[in-house]
Amino acid sequence: MPHSTAFQEGLASIEMEIKYISSTAYVVSGVHLRNLNLRRHCVFDLEATGPDPDHDFITQIGAVIIENGAIQEHQTFETLVKPPKPIPEKIERLTGISNHDLETARSFAEVFEEFREFCKGSVLVTQAGYEFDHPLLQNECIRNGRPIIKEPVIDTKALYTYLYPDVSEIVSTNYLIRQLGIYDQDIRRHRALGDSILIARIFLKLLEECNARGLQSISFDDLQVKRVKLDPLL
Repeated sequence: MPHSTAFQEGLASIEMEIKYISSTAYVVSGVHLRNLNLRRHCVFDLEATGPDPDHDFITQIGAVIIENGAIQEHQTFETLVKPPKPIPEKIERLTGISNHDLETARSFAEVFEEFREFCKGSVLVTQAGYEFDHPLLQNECIRNGRPIIKEPVIDTKALYTYLYPDVSEIVSTNYLIRQLGIYDQDIRRHRALGDSILIARIFLKLLEECNARGLQSISFDDLQVKRVKLDPLL
């Protein structure tokens, strides 16, 4: 099933549509971003009760700002979110976030406005976010009667595929770390803020490649991207 997000302003024009064409690939269309280096970027990551954006719920939101070509480590967002169902044990083991940790956490409805204000006016950046983080975030807005976040979204996985269309591997986070030489030894993986900082490093490397090619704008039209292959744990 395709899903779409509309956005229009001076530096971006988006009528984004994600269409799943098989169990292993999707096509993204309608993403046109101009003057990438002039934008404020908000790199975000979500942890959740599971891998299904239609039936699972956010348990943690993390984000960091990129501005003037650098990660603004003093501009971060991190909060636990209490979901309406418990986290399965295998997800607790993966993320290190336990049901006990969430007993006093606020609901999505309570934390949403803070996150919305943090990322307002930015281009959102995710990894594998067209498949999971973005639709999960939109679904949580709908479930909680909150306005849909309309900022444009760049998925680093799609951007890498755009820059390297002949890539044959699934563009996972680990693949990008290896291919781009990203330092990750100081990162706590599978926690939303740590993964946001890691994605930010990946994105800056991809921006460097765009600059080296003289690309100040990108367009995703009928861009075919390989889907995530979930860890057997999930």
